[in-house]
Amino acid sequence: MASDVEIAQKFKPIPITDISNKLNIKSEYVHPYGRDIAKIDLAALNDKKNTKGKLILVSATTPTPSGEGKTTTTIGLGQAFTQLNESVCLALREPSLGPCLGMKGGATGGGYSQIMPGDKINLHFTGDFHAITSANNLLSAAIDNHIYQGNTLNIDMRQVVWRRVMDMNDRSLRNIVLGLGGKMQGVPREGGFDITAASEVMAMLCLADDAQDLKNRLDKTLIGYSYSGEPIFAKQLQVTGAMMALLRDALQPNLVQSFEGTPAFVHGGPFANIAHGCNSVLATRMAMHHADWTITEAGFGFDLGAEKFFDIKCRIANLDPDAVVLVTTVRALKMHGGKNKKQLEHEDLDALQQGLENLDKHIESVEMFNKHPVVALNRFASDTDAEIALIRAQCIKHNVSFSETTHHADGGKGAIELAKIVMDSVGKSKPFQPLYHLDMPVVEKIRAISKSMYGADDVAFSKQAEKDLLHVEQLGLSDLPICIAKAPSSLSDDPTLHGRPRDFEVTVRSIQINAGAGFLVVLTGNIMRMPGLPKIPAANNIKLLETGIIDGLE
Repeated sequence: MASDVEIAQKFKPIPITDISNKLNIKSEYVHPYGRDIAKIDLAALNDKKNTKGKLILVSATTPTPSGEGKTTTTIGLGQAFTQLNESVCLALREPSLGPCLGMKGGATGGGYSQIMPGDKINLHFTGDFHAITSANNLLSAAIDNHIYQGNTLNIDMRQVVWRRVMDMNDRSLRNIVLGLGGKMQGVPREGGFDITAASEVMAMLCLADDAQDLKNRLDKTLIGYSYSGEPIFAKQLQVTGAMMALLRDALQPNLVQSFEGTPAFVHGGPFANIAHGCNSVLATRMAMHHADWTITEAGFGFDLGAEKFFDIKCRIANLDPDAVVLVTTVRALKMHGGKNKKQLEHEDLDALQQGLENLDKHIESVEMFNKHPVVALNRFASDTDAEIALIRAQCIKHNVSFSETTHHADGGKGAIELAKIVMDSVGKSKPFQPLYHLDMPVVEKIRAISKSMYGADDVAFSKQAEKDLLHVEQLGLSDLPICIAKAPSSLSDDPTLHGRPRDFEVTVRSIQINAGAGFLVVLTGNIMRMPGLPKIPAANNIKLLETGIIDGLE
């Protein structure tokens, strides 16, 4: 089969104004970025609301290096709705340059189920990530400048919790010393970088209701403590107005299209293993406002992205999905059953049977939220009928619907059966039920997630985590939801444990207060908020051809 880049060259986007017309968005709200991309003014949300808008969440089993195709399935499902003449719009996250140039590669789908223009979306797009990076680092610069200029707020340099960010994987910047070089170069202190996708500014933009809500969130962002132990917030540094100026355009959702002309809002890009893993609330609402069906996804497996989708995004934004799709593959389940990545082309029913435990756990996890999933099998050419029959039988055992899809090779028509099953499933689930109540102690909320989503026996807290818990209580923030940062490749916090791990504890090493975003980030195991590059980065295979086409970006 041709590469994703070669397939993309077969499709020519229709003018973005034709896509906005499909959604009945008034022309005065459409701000084109060239011919293929547009920003949509938030004023478009003030028009008469579409009362028929339904929300479909796409998640997946635990990720493996073989790739599950969650984004590809989301796009293929949207194209299937289009082929069925349904009013539909996608709501997806923006790709980050870090994984794009690192291990993961592009994040615009695959095969004949892609959004376009893929090269622009995967690289600089409309500059949202750059704006978020700049706003974050303006606050960082203001903190260090305030200390240098006399420190009237008495900021304790040892207790500055706000970090710089960049949209790149660079492990060398995780922990650094700032201000070296003499008196004129600033005041030396320890600091470091996170990746932009893990920035609290990213989370705040993605969870904001509107510009005023974003400004309020920025104002109450905790940046550190004084020498007397008093909390210091971003508002006190008087730069949140400038941060808003940098974020003005980034707050507007981006409109693009799939190969088959399905509208797609692509906006915001927090990772699900180190952040809350969902596209912006504004983009989701914009899609639901202008289409009868909105299809969105949550990052990584259901235990990470989808749990946060329910417990953070749905709770904050008052959303409740009408259907849940759980994506899996034969290849991934065989890897969870112990099969080596190099041997996935060969039928192995024993390994697949072992790996089905991972699917079992995710089905159980969906049902903990009062939802009944539809399992979508993203079929690969090497999958055998016997293997697919085994997965189908397991779904029947759980009394959940199953659909074999071929959208990667066939586009929307390869997911039509899935689309029909999803539409038929609407109305059969109860209103979602969160895993925990916000008034529960923080420790118990963390235990509730770890035991129910991951299958842990218990949670162990480091000395640092215990100190962090005291800060949370002292600031009166114990009622915030929990955002657990965890290894995405395992249900546990140990990335080497595949399938359905049992008899393990989750280790919490620290807790970060994201007061502006409105949640607590719980760091477990060895998870890092600044990834590193692999031995052979994806960037090694990307090049600009003489024709102007970017090759290798997939």
